[in-house]
Amino acid sequence: MDRSGFELPLLLGAAFRGIVDKLHVELEKYGHSEARPIHGFALQAIGPDGATISELGRRLGVSKQAAAKTAAGLEQLGYVTRRPSHDDARAAVLVWSARGEEMLGLSAQIFEQLRRGWVRQLGIERVRAIEDDLQALVDYTGGATIGNLPGWLR
Repeated sequence: MDRSGFELPLLLGAAFRGIVDKLHVELEKYGHSEARPIHGFALQAIGPDGATISELGRRLGVSKQAAAKTAAGLEQLGYVTRRPSHDDARAAVLVWSARGEEMLGLSAQIFEQLRRGWVRQLGIERVRAIEDDLQALVDYTGGATIGNLPGWLR
């Protein structure tokens, strides 16, 4: 029996939500109970070299005001610190704190555990096929990037 066209995006969204929800349940066990999905996206967007508020906004696909609000939340939770910019005396660069690096490292480990669970449930061949098929769909639909997903979800 064929499924309706609207079911695929709903299933993809539900799978994404399930993985992220499980991630946050696990992060809570390690002292990151206030972490939210946007925090992980933002930390990835800041990257290992840091980013200004303007760069963060561009990378996330959100306004400078939204990026500033996100940055303030990250700073309040201890995930980032600010340092002076070498290029612009008026700007500050957001950089990962030790706590931010810890959360990113834990997230990577937890995602690996979740993927292993999928492999146990479905088998390695099917998981690889899902990953390959999802990449093909991303390419087919115009190569949307994961980096601008947070702004789009708003």
